[in-house]
Amino acid sequence: MSQYGEELEAIVAELNRSAPGGRVAAARTTSLDALLQLAARNHATDVLLVAGSGVAMRIQGELTPSTGPVLDGEAVKNLVSGLLDGQQQERLRKERSLDLAFARESVGRIRCNIHFQRGTMAAALRILPPGVPTIESLHLPVSLGRLAEARQGLVLVTGASGCGKSSTLAALIGRINAQRRCHIVTIEDPIEYHHNNQRSIVEQMEIGLDATDFAAALRSILRQNPDVILVGEMRDAETMAAALSAAETGHLVMSTLHTNDAVQAVARILDSFGVGQQQQIRQQISLALTAVVSQQLVPSVTGLGRYPAVEAMMGTAAVRNLIRKGEEHQLLTQMSIGRGEGMMTMEQSLAELVRGGRITRDTARAHCFRPRDLERYLES
Repeated sequence: MSQYGEELEAIVAELNRSAPGGRVAAARTTSLDALLQLAARNHATDVLLVAGSGVAMRIQGELTPSTGPVLDGEAVKNLVSGLLDGQQQERLRKERSLDLAFARESVGRIRCNIHFQRGTMAAALRILPPGVPTIESLHLPVSLGRLAEARQGLVLVTGASGCGKSSTLAALIGRINAQRRCHIVTIEDPIEYHHNNQRSIVEQMEIGLDATDFAAALRSILRQNPDVILVGEMRDAETMAAALSAAETGHLVMSTLHTNDAVQAVARILDSFGVGQQQQIRQQISLALTAVVSQQLVPSVTGLGRYPAVEAMMGTAAVRNLIRKGEEHQLLTQMSIGRGEGMMTMEQSLAELVRGGRITRDTARAHCFRPRDLERYLES
C-alpha cells in the first residue's frame, strides 16, 4: 500500500498532533473520516486498527498491511473512542468487546467491532455497500430469490466471517419488502442495512439499544404479529430453540450460522443442545427447515471483485427425512442430484463459475471442499 503511505502518515500525524481543548476531538473525527475515505477510494471492504501494526485494509479479499506509520495503543483509542457514547463506553469496559454501526456521508454505513488485545484497544471496521443489495447485484444464483416467496420455515445462511451472509439476507428481506405486504421484524447486532418501508412494514431492533439479547428479543417479537423474522445470528441454544419454534408456528425465520457447509449447519444446531434434547431438536429441524445456503467469496479472473460460490440445500421431503432419521451423511448426495429443486454443492457452484469464465480453475481448486468432485464437474 505504498501508493497511499503518505496519506496514512499524514492522517496519523494529525491524530497524534498535540492540541489543546476541543481540538483533540476534532482531530479524532477528521482522522477517522480521512482514513475511511482513503479505504473507500481504494475499494477496501475492511480496515483493521491494531496497536503495533500499521493500518491494514482488505482489498479484493486480500489483507494488505500498510507501509505507513505503526499505530500505538493510544492512537487506536483516539481513532475509535469518538464513536462511543457513555452507555457504549460502559458496555465496552464491562464486556471488553462491542459491535456498532455508524454512517459517514462520503463513505456510507460502516460496521465496527471494538475489542481489546494485549491490553490495548483494537478495531475492525467493515465498509458496507451503499443501499440494500439485490440478488442480482450480489451475483447470487437466481434460484435463491425463490426463498423470498416462502411463507414459513427456517432459512439459514452459513459461511465464514466476511463471506457475505448479511448481504444475502438483506437482499432476501429487500425482495420481500418490495413484493409482499407483510410485517418484517429484524434483530441485529448492530443494524447493518436500513430497510425503508415499501410494500411491507419493517421494524429493526438493535441489540443493546432496543433489546438485551437475541433470545429475549425473539420471544418478544412473537407477540408483535410478525410474518418474517430476521435473526442476525444464532449464537446460542436458547436463540436456536426460539427460532425453530417460531419457524414451526407459521413464521418465516431467517438467520446465520458460522459453518463451512450446509450439512454442518444441522450438526452445529444439534451440538448446541444436550444429548437428551437432540432427538426433539432433530424433529424440529426436519419440520421447520426451508433451506440452508452456504457461501464463500472467491476472486474473479481479473482480480477485480469477487463472486459468491454457493451451496444450497433445500428442505425437500427427502432432505427432511434424512435429518429426521439422523442420516446427515447422505445429504450431500441429495444436494448433488437435486438441481431441479434448486440445490447444488459447493463444487458444482465453483465449476459453474469456471465454465462461465468468472474464476480460474486454480481458484476453484483452492476454495473447494471435495477436490475429486470438483474435477469431475469440471470435466463433465
